[in-house]
Amino acid sequence: MADYLAHQPIEDYQPMQPGFPYDDISAIFAIVKEEDVKNTWNLFFDGAPNALGLGIGAVLISPEKQYILVMTRLCFDCTNNKAKHEACAMGIRAAIEFKVKFLNVYGDFALVIHQIKGEWETSDQKLIPYQVYMKVLMEYFDAIVFHHVPREENQLAHALATLSSMFELNQEREFPTIRMRSHEHPVYCYFIIEEPDGKLGTLISSDTSKVVNILNIMLSGDVLYKRNHDIVLLRCVDDKEAELILRKVHEGTFETHMTTILWLRKY
Repeated sequence: MADYLAHQPIEDYQPMQPGFPYDDISAIFAIVKEEDVKNTWNLFFDGAPNALGLGIGAVLISPEKQYILVMTRLCFDCTNNKAKHEACAMGIRAAIEFKVKFLNVYGDFALVIHQIKGEWETSDQKLIPYQVYMKVLMEYFDAIVFHHVPREENQLAHALATLSSMFELNQEREFPTIRMRSHEHPVYCYFIIEEPDGKLGTLISSDTSKVVNILNIMLSGDVLYKRNHDIVLLRCVDDKEAELILRKVHEGTFETHMTTILWLRKY
């Protein structure tokens, strides 16, 4: 190209003008108010068409980190690209219901993100109505920005989409309820109840011996023991007695359990 231009000179040569006419402008950027950042919500969406069915999921996160989960099963023929558009539209509609004005949208499918942003054109006639519908939904926001993220950062939305695709729904029945609980202790701890006086109660089981053998616990009268790996029995205590024992240990009330050699090395 350079050789060609060298052999094709122009008669009326004009020098280049590299100078920038607006010397006072050092940067061009959008001013983002701090209030807008605090009021910004985040939306993650994904679709999961598979052999079990078609499902879409979306996670709407408020500025206070409150998670709003939305998932839907698609009961019509749908491609992967259309499922992603359906999931994005469902999440945006959920944000509109919560009267969100500033929204960041995240998806792991780059093609859909760039198509919604208008950076890439689509040759599929079936996706054109989605493009028009997305523009209508975007008018409800003061600011909405679309971002592409890796699949690792979109696992919750993908899990919701996969879960919704696995249920076979009937129009006459409601969607099965999913309940999530938090346990602060291992499950075997719920076999033991605490009596009103603070002492440990009995084991709750139809066959107490099986539970005792599994947990290496021995009940001698009213005293509960835990069998250690070296066959030493450790007496179980309640919270009040444990606090009292720890206080006495730190105060030096009990004698040391160290051997003479370790005791001499310490002092």
